[in-house]
Amino acid sequence: MPSPTVYDHVSPTGDDYPDGVYRVVGVDGVDGAVTLLRITDGDGRRIHTGELVTVDADAFAAYDPIDRPASNRSFGARVGSIPAVGYWSLRAFGQQLRTHPRATAVAGVPVLVGLVGSAVSVPSVPDPVFGVLLFVGSLGLAWVGGGYRRR
Repeated sequence: MPSPTVYDHVSPTGDDYPDGVYRVVGVDGVDGAVTLLRITDGDGRRIHTGELVTVDADAFAAYDPIDRPASNRSFGARVGSIPAVGYWSLRAFGQQLRTHPRATAVAGVPVLVGLVGSAVSVPSVPDPVFGVLLFVGSLGLAWVGGGYRRR
């Protein structure tokens, strides 16, 4: 077998490890150890156990390369997961905003000014200015909530 690369998929041929498909997630260039993540059970169903296995280069030679397994989730299961994914996405977004209060405030002020200014209709300021403030502030909140990183 050629040298492994990350994202290769293999299956064990011996009884040392549980049956299934493993993905290569790490290769040590010094001693040739290979770290594998088990992604399916013996029947080929996707599993999410986080089970990692590290094997040396000699033991890895006993693994057979295989194609990437297909997703086996039904359409209904994928659609049914939308509320949970939405909940966790909103929760992570809120956590990012709470983690960076100054950046959230800086991005939130234009949003508030844009919302209040367009509702109050200040005569000396044209309406497009409030729209631009709302847009810029929304982009700022999305940037902060999406994983703001100070450079």
